[in-house]
Amino acid sequence: MSEAPRKPWGGRFAEPTDAFVERFTASVGFDQRLARHDIMGSIAHARMLGRVAVLGEAEVTSIVAGLQGIGTDIQAGRFQWQVALEDVHMNIETALVERIGEVGKKLHTGRSRNDQVATDVRLWLRDELDAIDGQLHEVLTVLVDLAEREADTLMPGFTHLQTAQPITFGHHLLAWFEMLARDRERFADCRRRVNVMPLGAAALAGTSFPIDRLYTAQLLGFDRPAENSLDAVSDRDFAIEFVSAAALLMTHFSRMSEELVLWSSAQFGFISLADAWCTGSSIMPQKKNPDVPELLRGKTGRVNGHLVALLTLMKAQPLAYNKDNQEDKEPLFDTVDTVRDSLTAVAGMLPGMTVNAERMRAAARAGFATATDLADYLVRHGLPFRDAHEVVGRAVREGVVSGRDLAEFTLDELRAFSPLIEADVFAVLTLEGSVAARDHLGGTAPAQVRAAAARARARLDNFQGAR
Repeated sequence: MSEAPRKPWGGRFAEPTDAFVERFTASVGFDQRLARHDIMGSIAHARMLGRVAVLGEAEVTSIVAGLQGIGTDIQAGRFQWQVALEDVHMNIETALVERIGEVGKKLHTGRSRNDQVATDVRLWLRDELDAIDGQLHEVLTVLVDLAEREADTLMPGFTHLQTAQPITFGHHLLAWFEMLARDRERFADCRRRVNVMPLGAAALAGTSFPIDRLYTAQLLGFDRPAENSLDAVSDRDFAIEFVSAAALLMTHFSRMSEELVLWSSAQFGFISLADAWCTGSSIMPQKKNPDVPELLRGKTGRVNGHLVALLTLMKAQPLAYNKDNQEDKEPLFDTVDTVRDSLTAVAGMLPGMTVNAERMRAAARAGFATATDLADYLVRHGLPFRDAHEVVGRAVREGVVSGRDLAEFTLDELRAFSPLIEADVFAVLTLEGSVAARDHLGGTAPAQVRAAAARARARLDNFQGAR
């Protein structure tokens, strides 16, 4: 081999790597973000080799100091990455040998790039999951704060995007809370399976050196070492599981965003987003576009695509490691970036939202939102529900023809549909009466919304996660 720099695996080869192959197979352009975790793993591996007397104490000290110095250079932007060295691991190892000499070549004893990269990715993703958990906590807290503030704010609830029944805006916000709380639980559950250490599996079969995997796992904060060396180096379930949970989170953000886009339109006018979180039009001076929620909605397709890509990547791979697995990183990295940016966007956008309570209330009065309350009233007075449904349906049809809500009918007009109707019916035909009647666990009554918000806040305070 005459090329420089020399490949760590170059002894087998009689000619240099083709320039295109170097570029085609290189991953250092994107996997250098694993550098800090690669150094963490290497330091733990070196200390373990010292513990089992494969390396001497002075050798471990030299390797650890060299790696720490490289880490400092990388963080300061002084490190020169080389495509010819393929990936983050070979770049760091080569720099280590240049820095501390021949002893640096001993670092790779008892491991392979196969278990090394799998360990790096898990360490990196574990940290990202912890950061995501913190961001989710922030968003969930914002939702609880808003729900408490809007516990009495009346709005229409929709099915099929048609007016269904009155609810409170606080109740709607807590529905968003429940969606994201499930996402948080999924990420925490995913973290448990991320936090398993592949290091020590070597290429696929383990190593003949007397390594102490439990000690290495302890140094790196893993819950346990992986049980099977073949599975350890070839498993990417943890990445797929993470992206799956991320796709669900983004789907929830997309649904929330769709509502924000609709509600901020002139046709709804339920809310207004802060100017700092909107943009304008290059031709129409009046426009205030909800670009942030629109982009959140659009980025959902991006993450969904990454999930399909990873599933497709793994679907036909025989055990153990295959070079295909290099393709797991860009979808995974981009998913993390997208999720974290999306969480930042939601946490920043929602607190500045202005609620038009009068517009919401007016919309709730349209569309016969209390029709079900009238049917329930008739049932409580002895009419079977199916008959009550028919009676109220006829009353609604008359309201459509006359252009009046049920609450605008006179008592005599209502009694024409059923003699069971008395003067007290108007209490259930008001929006306040309708929501107040849903006074049970999970209901939309303001008192229940406040109680649900208190329970939600307690859940946030007591959330254990996977750590």
